[in-house]
Amino acid sequence: MTDEQLNELVKKISIKYFDRKFLHKAFFNYRLKTTGGRYNLKSHCIDINPKILEKYSYDILLGVIKHELCHYHLHLLGYSGRHNTKKFIDLLNQVEGSRYVPILERQKNLKYVCQKCGCVYIRHRKINSLKYVCSKCHGNIKLS
Repeated sequence: MTDEQLNELVKKISIKYFDRKFLHKAFFNYRLKTTGGRYNLKSHCIDINPKILEKYSYDILLGVIKHELCHYHLHLLGYSGRHNTKKFIDLLNQVEGSRYVPILERQKNLKYVCQKCGCVYIRHRKINSLKYVCSKCHGNIKLS
């Protein structure tokens, strides 16, 4: 699916489910990693993660588009488009959009081991092993 086809699909969904026109651009954003889509408040553009279409079904893509269109239409009407507002939740349920997207990319866990006592630390992000030491024995830690 190209960006033009995605834009036309978003326009059709907007008319069908919201009875409002989508007047801005929708496109695939290859830099999105863990989120399904994103609505930009300033430009009013909708970015969609192309991995949704690659890894999951067309129905999941429709749910993400409906979700982002809820943000779009509520914002343009002057309401808060935040996830926890009653208007957002009601509109999302009304159009049967998806609240959450399936997991797209799992973070790799990094395992650090103390050189002195053997204590294991699991982290999501890399840490500077020269700066940090073991919390139990103050020994040096090393990525294993």
